[in-house]
Amino acid sequence: MNTYKLTLIALLAAIAVVGRITLSFIPNIQPVTAMIIICGILLGPVAAILLALLTTFLSNMLLGMGIWTIWQIVSWSIIGIASGVLGNFFRNIPIYIIVIFSIISGYFYGFIISLTQYQITGKFLPYYLAGLAFDTNHAIGNALFIILFYPIFTYFLKRYSKDRFNIQRS
Repeated sequence: MNTYKLTLIALLAAIAVVGRITLSFIPNIQPVTAMIIICGILLGPVAAILLALLTTFLSNMLLGMGIWTIWQIVSWSIIGIASGVLGNFFRNIPIYIIVIFSIISGYFYGFIISLTQYQITGKFLPYYLAGLAFDTNHAIGNALFIILFYPIFTYFLKRYSKDRFNIQRS
């Protein structure tokens, strides 16, 4: 991974952190998961994991650290790996497949975060069921952010990675 790709990941992390903090007043609506999915598809799983780590750490420095930070890193990293694998196997993925993947990722993220409650209290199901409305917000937000950001980031990242600097997928 070269310096220019690391700089690109840092810029994507900055955009994700600003988006997460700006939209923090709306429960579970934030662009982080969508940006990790886009990064994984276009730049590979390693880049998506780095984006997940940077975004989680930097945004939680402002929003609050806790035991959930570990679970956020785990869930977003798994989503990044899955999207990277998806991007490695299929070059031209239709946007509706990515939207469906982002909706599933929203519910998956909520499931993993619910494991935090199990870790603390030993009760999983009540916490998970109470959080389904928030997971639905997250899933809908992911779909909207994918529809909004994917064409833009695809244009710039594909142009960036192939034409200008010959960056290869990791």
